[in-house]
Amino acid sequence: MMYLTDRQWMLDHPTVLVFAGLGLVLLVATLIGRGLAFLKGNTSTIDNLNQRIDAWWIMVAAMGVAFIFGLTGLVILFALLSFWALREFLTLTPTRHGDHGSLLLLFFVGLPVQYWLVWDQWYGLYSIFLPVYGFLVLAIAATLRGDTENFLQRVSFVQWGMMICIYFLSHVPALVTLPLVSERPTGGLLLIAFLVIVVQGSDVLQYIFGKILGRHPVAPKLSPSKTWEGLVGGILSATALGAALWWITPFSVPVAAGMAFIICVTGFFGGLVMSAIKRDRGVKDWGRMIRGHGGVLDRLDSVIFAAPVFLHLTRYWYTT
Repeated sequence: MMYLTDRQWMLDHPTVLVFAGLGLVLLVATLIGRGLAFLKGNTSTIDNLNQRIDAWWIMVAAMGVAFIFGLTGLVILFALLSFWALREFLTLTPTRHGDHGSLLLLFFVGLPVQYWLVWDQWYGLYSIFLPVYGFLVLAIAATLRGDTENFLQRVSFVQWGMMICIYFLSHVPALVTLPLVSERPTGGLLLIAFLVIVVQGSDVLQYIFGKILGRHPVAPKLSPSKTWEGLVGGILSATALGAALWWITPFSVPVAAGMAFIICVTGFFGGLVMSAIKRDRGVKDWGRMIRGHGGVLDRLDSVIFAAPVFLHLTRYWYTT
């Protein structure tokens, strides 16, 4: 079903305000980071801080360019991110010659078809294409190669990569396709802004509160740096941030706060799941694509898990 056209997704006034606000925050952060480097020297901590700020400039700029081109730009951006994320994931997982057929299908059929379905706004199919048909086809393709050594483990790795790197992540641009019910000039572009700002803001705030107040680790074997103090402070602060951003959503203030709380908690557990996989693989980061941030999966792990929950809650309660 077709709901909207790309022409309806040119930047509007609220979107410009959101990006202007992000630019202002990053400008202040840049001045603080560079000021610390000038006053205290370029220590490893300050250098890492400035690397992260520089990476955020690049990521916000990339998102801004994609927003200008609406649904098409976002589909292209997140398809590329999915491709790179899947590459990171599968680089760290054991595969054999018998898996090559499955991998080719996943990269060059499953990924582009999933994003084409999102671009086509075909909710009924993009919501089941990979979890049903992709899941079955990948197992069948691996079976036909006749390689049964560690078969279940190998197929499971590929299927997990499909779900995390393609299916879940594709729900971010899919937010643009939702026919929202609202008296305010909100749209799917602003829903993406809400999701990314709140979830990524929660990550940053958890880090800050953890550094200042952190004493009791949540899961020391998975992520020693995550503490209960950081978790509670970060999620409550990000929930307040979500409530303050109600005006870019179809939600009331209490509902915006509730949505923010849900996606922050989901994002936190997403980060723990991805940390568990990294520990199993014996690595600290998924990659080195983003200086100061690791790989694509290191930066998007919380968004990946929060996006489908946010989309389906919004679609169920706030669309025509």
